[in-house]
Amino acid sequence: MIFAASANAAEPVKILMKNQIDGAPIAISSDVSPDIKKNRTMLPLRVISENLGATVDWSTSEVVLTKSDVEVILQLNSNKVVKNGKAMQFDVEPYLKNNRVMVPLRFIAETFGCNVGYSNSAVTVETKPLVIDGVKVKAVQEEYYLTFGEVVNQITGNTYNEAIYNIFVENKGMKVEAPSNYADNVNLVTTGDYYKGGQFDFLDQEGKSIKRFDVYTLVQSTTANDAPETLIYEANENQWFRFNYKALLDILGLIDIASKNGFFKEISNTAP
Repeated sequence: MIFAASANAAEPVKILMKNQIDGAPIAISSDVSPDIKKNRTMLPLRVISENLGATVDWSTSEVVLTKSDVEVILQLNSNKVVKNGKAMQFDVEPYLKNNRVMVPLRFIAETFGCNVGYSNSAVTVETKPLVIDGVKVKAVQEEYYLTFGEVVNQITGNTYNEAIYNIFVENKGMKVEAPSNYADNVNLVTTGDYYKGGQFDFLDQEGKSIKRFDVYTLVQSTTANDAPETLIYEANENQWFRFNYKALLDILGLIDIASKNGFFKEISNTAP
């Protein structure tokens, strides 16, 4: 990104994320401030990966970012980068700052389908909404029951919604019969039953559900050390599938990150 060589260069650069479906950009926080190197905005890799819904795999020699069918491989202190098998070059090579890998924001953001703009000392990353069956998704609504009460939350970040949806699709296993005993409320199940740990609705612009996944986990004895068996019920298909428990944890992790970055809203909470 080209910046005028003026007093603007001395002003702190703000990083904003904006959904194309609304006009309210959200400032992204980072424990390491952005840099300007050779007229490029450099941002910690963790911040970019979190807010674009990409996963990061680290090794001693390289970093691999993946999201859907896009893979980016880069190395510290090297301007060489590989995108989907094609060798390219950074204008500025990644480097360490306060134990954070700094990478060029524009290249990474545009690689993962986002638009980038600059105005008034602020860099805005504009994301695209998830589209399911030709319908744009506005938010993912999460509902779950506690011992007493129910909690309803919404995740409004486009990239988070896309990442959550992809986790459901990519980790949906073989079809299975409905379990003999399952319930929404934890008070209604015992060991050997399935408890509904969460309902996830992908909502359109009017707040209507386009797609819904209910996640159920097997209630085990307190001495069990293995990850509980997990199923999902796809309401639109009226069908049960096996699911990966780690994938559920990944979804909950994304929701936690969305909350920290301002893309989360509590709709209701009736727990005491």
